[in-house]
Amino acid sequence: MAAFPFRNVGLKFLSICIAGLLWLGVAGERVVERALRIPLEFQNVPASLELMGETPDSVDVRIRGSSGALARLGPGDLAALLDLGTARPGRRLFHLTVANVSAPYGVEVLQVAPSTLPIEFETSGVRVVPVRPAIEGEPAPGYEVVGVVAEPATVDVVGPESALARLTDAITEPVSVAGLAAPVREVVTVGVSDPRVRLRVPRSAQVTVSIAPIATARDVEDVPVAVMNLADGLRGRVEPAGVRVTLRGAEARLDAVGAADLELFVDAAGLVAGTYTLPVQAASLPLVGVVETTPATVRVRLARP
Repeated sequence: MAAFPFRNVGLKFLSICIAGLLWLGVAGERVVERALRIPLEFQNVPASLELMGETPDSVDVRIRGSSGALARLGPGDLAALLDLGTARPGRRLFHLTVANVSAPYGVEVLQVAPSTLPIEFETSGVRVVPVRPAIEGEPAPGYEVVGVVAEPATVDVVGPESALARLTDAITEPVSVAGLAAPVREVVTVGVSDPRVRLRVPRSAQVTVSIAPIATARDVEDVPVAVMNLADGLRGRVEPAGVRVTLRGAEARLDAVGAADLELFVDAAGLVAGTYTLPVQAASLPLVGVVETTPATVRVRLARP
């Protein structure tokens, strides 16, 4: 088949023009140099080590390329990569060269500063610490916080061994009890105050705060003391016959308790006739506690009729 060199001559001429314009555009760009600050990334950090102190997160580089290529650079196009796979505990020096910098095509890295990086490493450890809930505010007048429970009660914390040795607990977001007269339960985030350590697994905790009326004390006078577990044929006589009992609990409940509601006794189990000094014991009362009896012991005379 015969060739027709002048077929589509217009398209061929247009292609030659476009190619020429592109060549002129590239050839006309100036080669320039520029100084930049680029991010520094660490690779292959041993799992058994922790980076200590303030490690650098960027370095300075000097690059060269056409003005157009440098103008098209965007964030993340250049980064310095440092391999820490050979790190050991202690203060170590790492060289940083142009080979550590990744750059796009057409951009040449001329220099990196600093050329040597001192980095300190410490052995990593794990410690189990209790969760200490943070409580904020004051309950309603006449009420108080009587108990705080966190679930889970402990968490695993990871970090440098020196920092773990000084860590006493993990903290939570504050739970507000301001103006409350009833228990409160909230799910809050758990964290640590030392920035050098971290939770092994991010955790939340359910914190339960118990709130109750403020306990007050009240004395009940002349409460009789009974003798329990007397042997057959024995009778007991207590001196003094009545003692003072100090109670503690919510004021409203204390007001409802009288001497007749209290059961005080001494235990004469296994004792024969004679005179003894025995401790005064009290039967438990719902929601009211017996703090003490005055006197704490009484004289007990055991005899046959």
